[in-house]
Amino acid sequence: MKNAVWIVLLVVLAGILVTVGLLRKGGADGSRKIGVIPKETVSVYWEGVRQGALKAGEEEGFDILWNGPEVETDREKQLQIIEDMIAQKVAGIVLAPSDRKALVPVVEKVHERGIPCVIVDSGVDTDKILSYMATDNYKGGVLAAQRMGEILGGKGKVIIVRWTPNSGSTDARLAGFTETLAKESPGIEIVDAQYPSPPTTDKARDVTDDMLTRNPAIDGIFACNATTAGGALTALRNADQGQKRIKMIGFDAWPMVVDGLEKGDLDSLIIQNPFKMGYEGVKAIVRHQKGQTVPKEVDTGVELITQDRLKDPKVRELLDSQI
Repeated sequence: MKNAVWIVLLVVLAGILVTVGLLRKGGADGSRKIGVIPKETVSVYWEGVRQGALKAGEEEGFDILWNGPEVETDREKQLQIIEDMIAQKVAGIVLAPSDRKALVPVVEKVHERGIPCVIVDSGVDTDKILSYMATDNYKGGVLAAQRMGEILGGKGKVIIVRWTPNSGSTDARLAGFTETLAKESPGIEIVDAQYPSPPTTDKARDVTDDMLTRNPAIDGIFACNATTAGGALTALRNADQGQKRIKMIGFDAWPMVVDGLEKGDLDSLIIQNPFKMGYEGVKAIVRHQKGQTVPKEVDTGVELITQDRLKDPKVRELLDSQI
């Protein structure tokens, strides 16, 4: 009789240990796994998002499944990755959609499957999401326009290096920039604006070269993201030959553009906080699982930095999190 009791106790104990083990490892259904899907995996900007997500995952005991396309415009690859995360029945998805329209059906599918989805960096045209956490990109464009108005004294000619159509983040930046210039600095004329196609640093350099050649009396350049800023800076250095007459404002903190800011080759940068996007995105999913309220929108911050601000410890900390 005593042996039978011990056998029952051992079986119960074994069951408890197996259950705990499955919970800690995520089980077969991915319940302790969160998928984090960037627009692409090559840029150091997205490395900031990854580090933030990993930090939050470590704190909360969740495995982070990091996967994304190598090229930002590879929407089909991003769609496949999302479908794979759905199949794994992850606890949640943190997604930076490459196209605010094309990804609507799959984001709504995630919602229908009961998987909370946090959108970061760029918006998507559906409300079937848990939360939207991103830079106030329109405000970023406003800051760039106000700085351009200041350094050009309210008059001059500028060119814009665009990104890709239907990219929610850069579309908002360009709207903020153009609308603010028209309102606050009507003496500044936008004489040219081009998309790099394909959207690469080399192509951004080429379209900037083309615009500078066709518009030799340019006073300013606005490049709306890291890739375009890198390409535009290369073209500007070749054309300006160290004169530093043309004033450039970039967006994001690639190492080469931060180097350009340190050397005075461009006037200023608008920077975001990708680490916070990844960190808060994962935390939001965990809070939701615990039954806590998650805000529908979170502004992760945006600010303009000039050469003199590079000595600010807070700015250095922000830059170090993404370069």
